[in-house]
Amino acid sequence: MRGRWTRYELIVIGELGYVVMPEPAAELLFQVIAGRAERTGIIVTANLPFSEWTTMFPQARLCKAMLDRLTDQAHIIETGTESYRFRRTLANKKKKGGQA
Repeated sequence: MRGRWTRYELIVIGELGYVVMPEPAAELLFQVIAGRAERTGIIVTANLPFSEWTTMFPQARLCKAMLDRLTDQAHIIETGTESYRFRRTLANKKKKGGQA
C-alpha cells in the first residue's frame, strides 16, 4: 500500500495538528513521507508551528525524523496564526452590518 504513494508527482496532506495521531498512523505517514523524500513533491498544511509537532505525534524521535525529511530542501510558508475562515466570517458580518 505504501508503494502506491510514490507513483504520484504530488500529494497534499492537509490540516495536520488538529488531532493527535495514533502511533500506527504516524508510522505509516512517516513511511510515506520518507519514501517520497527527495523524489516527488509533498505539500503539508498544519495549524501548529514545528516546535509543537511533538504534541500531535506520539514519538518525539519519529516526529524529528519526519520534520527532517519534510523540511530538507523545502519551501516553508508561514501564514500566521489567525484563521482565514474566522477572518472571512468577521468580514462578512461587517458587510452585513452585524457585530462580530
